[in-house]
Parts: sequence; C-alpha cells; structure tokens
Amino acid sequence: MSTDDQLSREALPRLAPGLRPAVDPAELRTRVVHFGLGAFHRAHQAVYTEQAAARSGEPWGITAVAPRSAGTVRALRDQDCLYSLTERRPDGHRTRVVGSVVGALAMGPDAEAVDALLADPEVTVVTLTVTEKGYHRSAATGGLDLTAGRVAADLAAAPDGPLTTVTGRLAAGLAARMRAGAPPVAVVSCDNMAGNGAVLARVVHDFVRASAWPDRSEILDRMAGAVTFPATVVDRIVPATGEADLASAAAALGVRDALAVTGEPYRQWVLEDSFRAPRPPWELDGALFVPDAAPYQLTKLRLLNGSHSALAHLGLAAGLTTIAETMATDWGEGLVRALSAEVAPTLPAGGPDPVAYADDLVVRFRNPAMRHLLRQIGSDGSLKITERWLPALRELRARTATTPGGRVTPVLELALAGWAHGTRRAAADASSGTGDTPRSSAPSDPAAEALAACWAPATRPAETVRALLGVLGATDLADDDALTSAVADRLPALAAGRVEI
Repeated sequence: MSTDDQLSREALPRLAPGLRPAVDPAELRTRVVHFGLGAFHRAHQAVYTEQAAARSGEPWGITAVAPRSAGTVRALRDQDCLYSLTERRPDGHRTRVVGSVVGALAMGPDAEAVDALLADPEVTVVTLTVTEKGYHRSAATGGLDLTAGRVAADLAAAPDGPLTTVTGRLAAGLAARMRAGAPPVAVVSCDNMAGNGAVLARVVHDFVRASAWPDRSEILDRMAGAVTFPATVVDRIVPATGEADLASAAAALGVRDALAVTGEPYRQWVLEDSFRAPRPPWELDGALFVPDAAPYQLTKLRLLNGSHSALAHLGLAAGLTTIAETMATDWGEGLVRALSAEVAPTLPAGGPDPVAYADDLVVRFRNPAMRHLLRQIGSDGSLKITERWLPALRELRARTATTPGGRVTPVLELALAGWAHGTRRAAADASSGTGDTPRSSAPSDPAAEALAACWAPATRPAETVRALLGVLGATDLADDDALTSAVADRLPALAAGRVEI
C-alpha cells in the first residue's frame, strides 16, 4: 500500500464491491444538516441515512458541522467525506465505506455556509449529537443557562457576530429560515437525554426569547408551526478509535482511512413520528417511528446508559479498563441485572420488556471484540448521571417514604459511591499535577474542580457525599441523610478496589 494512497472517491473503484458504500456519493445532495462530527454519528445516523438513500433512490446526503474540531473537518474533506465503519463481531470484523456524508463544515469559520444550509428549503432535517453539555442547560430550571459565559457571549453577538454554541448557531439559522419563509424543518436531537426533543426545543426557544432580535416574537410564532423537535432514542456502542483500529481498517480496505470508526453489530433508532417535512425513509433500514418515544427512551437511558455508567465508575475503582473486562468479573453481570431490576419499576408501560432488555445488555457488554474504555464512558459523569440515575433514584426513594421497610436503592447507592470515589481520585490527580492527562486515573468532567473541592480534609464521608450531590444540583438528595450515609458506607470497600453488590 502506497503511503500516498488514502480513502477518496477516486479510490472507490479499486475497492472490493463489499467494501464500497451502499450508494454513490456523487448522486447525493445535502438534505440533512448534522451538528456533531463525532464517531457516534458516523456509525449510527449516517449509516441509517445511507441505507435510506440506497433503498429509496432518494438523494439524501448529509453535511456535517463540527462545533469545534476543525481538524476533523479537514481530514474528512481530504477523504471526500468518506470513511469506513468496522463492525466488531465475535466471529470476525466486517469493514465497509460509508458514503452518506457529502459535506463537512466547521461551525465557526464556515458560519455563513452553515446559516445558508439552515435556511435552504431543500434541507428539511437537522440532527444533533453534541452530548449533554452541548445544550448548556441550567440545573435549576432545565432551560438554557443564560448566565453561562458562552451563551451570554452568543446572545450579545447574535445575529451577525461569532457564535460559539450550537444552540446559538441553530437558533440564528432557524430565525433566518423563518424570516425567509422556508418550508417546515425537523430538528432532531440524538443525544442521550430524557425528553431530548423537548429539551432541545426549550433551549432553542429560550435563546430566541432572550435575544435582542426585534422580531423574536414573530420568529417564535412561525417556529411553532414550522419547526418540530421529535424525541429520539439512539443506541449503538461506538468505542473511541485507536491506532489498532486505524491499522485494521487500512488492512481491510487497502487504503488509509484517518477517520475510521468501529461499532458493535447492534444498532437501534426510535423516533417520535412528528415530522412535518420530508425526511429520509429511515424505516427502510429498521428505524422505528412511534407516537411516543418516552418508554423506549427511558428504558435505554436508565437500563443501558445507567448500567454503562455504573460499570464504568465501579470498574475504574476496581482497576479495570474496558466494559468487557468488567463483565468478566464475578460482579459485572450481576450489576447489570440488579440495576435493571431495581430501576424497572420506574419505567413507563409500552417500552421493551426490562428482563429481556437486560439479557440483551449482558450479551452486548460481553462482546469480546469490543474494547470500550471505561474512562471514555465515565467522562462528563456529573452531567450523565443526573439523567441516568438520579430521576429513578428520586422516584424509588419517594416510594420508600410511603412504603417503609427495607432499602429499595442499594444498587444505585453503590453506583453513586463508584462515581463519588472517582471524584476523589480526580482530586488526588489535581493535587499531584497529573490532571486530565493519559496518566490521570479519573475520567474528565466539566465540574471536576468543584467536585474535587468537596474532598476537604477532615470532612466526614457523608458530608462529602452531600457536597458532591450539591454540585450536581441535587439538593433534595443531598438532604437525604439515609442516602448520603449509605453511599458513604460503600466508599471504604471501593477504596480497596472491591465491588460488593
């Protein structure tokens, strides 16, 4: 393989037919704009869109917008927006090129082009994978945090100045679309949050409402009839790409791919059927359109994502590295099943069966071909666990208040202790100067400094747990003495590397 030979449209004819995209990228045009150029989008929504285009003959192409990573944009452009996906199967990997992405933009430098696409009548779908922190929500109100530095700066700069948040850029683009009288559009959050569609709608509306635009009331009125925010559930385990993955993809393709991604064979997409504009026929590739996505959303969020976070924080405490390693312990499977059983009573009717869902999780998490790093899953824990654990914890403990006797949240207490233990390790890293480096023992977190400050010398463990919950904005749980004591009681065993279910 020549060192100059890299993946491109010119290279496609030289690939074996089974390695080529399902559709000719030259036949597609931008009809979907996606914010977030990470591996998950490329292994999930982009695959569904490619298959929808291939099976329908409709030219559904995606222009992906990177909020920050201009380097990824350049790398994608260098490859004509092509990349490979490798499915990590126990019986052997399967690699092929995906061709649904037809454009790549950097949100800041290419702001004018981004706004033009958001106002383009041919673009009828906007999707997002920007993680929980990309929404800049207020812990107190659940709406847009207008006091956040970047949000406040965007409000001062809009509409003509530089906008650095996805919320600001999206709100400005939709405002321009409303002013132009363009057709309806669906704005689809694909991030792991309960009620993600409603969350996205609120922060965008909050931005418009707080803006200095003289026509903001008219914009909001037009958006009410022309912009929908469907709720969704997305599911596929997509580990971070390593050097070994890049080498494996190059060996399979015969050309270099700087943006190769990997994923498990399983994937799922459930969408609330509230589209008022044309959309890709994703159902041709197995996507499910339902009147109410909430039962599926909460099942995935609390069982899969909740178990994932618990395995990550407890596995790190036990000195492990990957999900598969945690599942090989004498407690991994038991943790998944026990957490699923504990949380199941909080799930609404109409979703997947919790027991069968837990069975599937055990199989997926055990996949020996996957190397999903605990540190990756545990990152941004202060944001993730507020969605994945705390609502169920509140509901279950509220039931305990009216039905005394016995502990009903022992597994969530253990998971919280694992997370709390990780914040102590982050505090130790900070004091030793390792911080967020490859030598750091704790996952990165936007609230790391505030969490580390909770570990003041001579503070009783229960008081530390109370302070940690306060940082999360969970003052109600922080005031639950039984909970904080139960979590604190778990810390000594975790400090010794023991996970006791």
